[in-house]
Amino acid sequence: MEIIEKFVNKFRLDRFFNSKLVLAIDLLVSFSASVCTLVFMRFLLSSDGLTAAFSMTWLGLSLAFSLAFFLALKTYRTIIRHSTLKEFAKICVASFLKSLCVGLIVLALPFADTYYGMLMIMDMCLTIVFLLMVRVMMIIMYDTLREKVISSRKRVNVMVYGVDDKSVATVTRLANSPHYNVIGYLNHGRRLRGQNINGVKIFYFEKESDITLFRDRFFVDAILFAREDGVKKEANRLIEYCQNAEVKVLVAPTIDEVIDGKIMKSSIREVKIEDLLGRDEIKISMDEIIANFSGKTVMVTGAAGSIGSELCRQLASFGPKKLVLFDNGETPMHNLRLELEERYKDLDFVPVIGDVRQEPRLDYVFRKYRPQVVFHAAAYKHVPLMEENPCEAVRVNVAGSRNVADKCVEYDVEKMVMVSTDKAVNPTNIMGCTKRLAEIYVQSLGLAIEKGEVKGRTRFVTTRFGNVLGSNGSVIPRFREQIAKGGPVTVTHPEITRFFMTIPEACRLVMEAATMSTGNQIFVFDMGESVKIDTLARRMITLAGFKPDKDIMIEYSGLRPGEKLYEEVLSNKENTDPTSHDRIRVAKVREYEHDKAKSVMAELEDFAIKVEIPEMVKLMKSTVPEFISKNSEYEKYDIKQ
Repeated sequence: MEIIEKFVNKFRLDRFFNSKLVLAIDLLVSFSASVCTLVFMRFLLSSDGLTAAFSMTWLGLSLAFSLAFFLALKTYRTIIRHSTLKEFAKICVASFLKSLCVGLIVLALPFADTYYGMLMIMDMCLTIVFLLMVRVMMIIMYDTLREKVISSRKRVNVMVYGVDDKSVATVTRLANSPHYNVIGYLNHGRRLRGQNINGVKIFYFEKESDITLFRDRFFVDAILFAREDGVKKEANRLIEYCQNAEVKVLVAPTIDEVIDGKIMKSSIREVKIEDLLGRDEIKISMDEIIANFSGKTVMVTGAAGSIGSELCRQLASFGPKKLVLFDNGETPMHNLRLELEERYKDLDFVPVIGDVRQEPRLDYVFRKYRPQVVFHAAAYKHVPLMEENPCEAVRVNVAGSRNVADKCVEYDVEKMVMVSTDKAVNPTNIMGCTKRLAEIYVQSLGLAIEKGEVKGRTRFVTTRFGNVLGSNGSVIPRFREQIAKGGPVTVTHPEITRFFMTIPEACRLVMEAATMSTGNQIFVFDMGESVKIDTLARRMITLAGFKPDKDIMIEYSGLRPGEKLYEEVLSNKENTDPTSHDRIRVAKVREYEHDKAKSVMAELEDFAIKVEIPEMVKLMKSTVPEFISKNSEYEKYDIKQ
């Protein structure tokens, strides 16, 4: 198949036969017809007139006049597969004129014989028949080759990265795939050079030119990773080689996506930026987590959001007694409901449209369903938007969190887990400060219960996240949209950096924190290395098959209100204490009296309802003195340290 494809590519048979090739074939066929005519006449008539001199003269004239009339009538310029009667007529005319001219010249020679007229007619007939037969054969050959090439191109030629058990299993499952053709295994280094596994050859690579060689010699379309951790391992080596060589990078599905031992075409996907930024999977105590939620009624606020919906998916697999979904977004809630109905047919869940700002609606849900565990993920999160709408940020993030926490205590909920953000650490914007205020209230309430100042048994847990990859409205979906439109991709500042984590990673952290917590702790996650957003944008453009600053331009729009260049590192030893999990630490934060916190939250809500922004912002800054606005109109209210 490779030889056929090379032949097709060389002569461009997938489009048309080369005209010079057609002319050469026609000349050869015409010359062959004249040779056959002489041989036939020799045996038919046993004539002594067909001397060597005569034969050479006849053949020489035949070749000369064939070339002349083929060029004059341009029979070779026809696209063979679209030949019509007009093209066939041209061939007949050219053959007739060639034979006629040769015959007339030969008849004028002194050694001409009477049967030379018959020789001329036979030459013409054989030339026409041979040329038409060859034309038909060329059309048949073209159609056959083209079908084979199209058939081969329907299958993507892939090399499977690695030689571990998962890679071998992937090759086995692709053995009879109508969509993918495995060329071989691909391994780094020469250690396994020349070896094979079950007849499938192992190739090695050491530099970028090796990938280019595989692409050109074996028509490799893509490198297929059997494991996602292989993608992370090769993020700065093989994947960059593939991008530069314009070879796709694919990821095989997880085991639960394999149907009847076969890998479906739709389940193999291209590598995404999330695969390159994510870290190794967090190891969590699954048995403890399942025991913590199995058979219990669990409620999730903000259930239709990015984090909330993933929490629901993970909780659904833990066997809860009932899952209560609480969100004010009708369409995303509807979509989540359809997904859960399809994926978790035995799950008892209740979708509830409601707003955490509305205390009576919350009271109804708590009173009716009596949740035992509550995950509070409902929040307004977009920094610039909340900078422009501070009152709504306070009403949802502060008052809404207070409402949920109070209902947890009132209805004897065992545990409330609140989702917070790294922007709550030394906040520079309204959104970050409102999340810190929510933390303050929730923690103060938990401490008041411990001290016996408030009656209840609810334990409160807070988890702080960095930026979540692929969440609604985050930078990565935005960049994807801009790249799809042809650019430009807008980055606020060439030096801006952020910490990232994946949505499943964030939710696993929530689960682990909820399980290990003894109450009233703020858990933070080891976020690893920060990522330069400019580098992120360029990597996404390259993954999409374009060249940054050439195919897709990058523009710098300037820092937005409340935005800072560098987010705070969450897990410094100076500001955290260790836990039993090496990736999770407990934040050291100042404690607040519950009565004071309760009074401040009520006053902030009152200011927010009345839209008294200056008074509200001043109170926020006095309550959270580390809140220093950046690139914001609220800088004038900063408290002088």
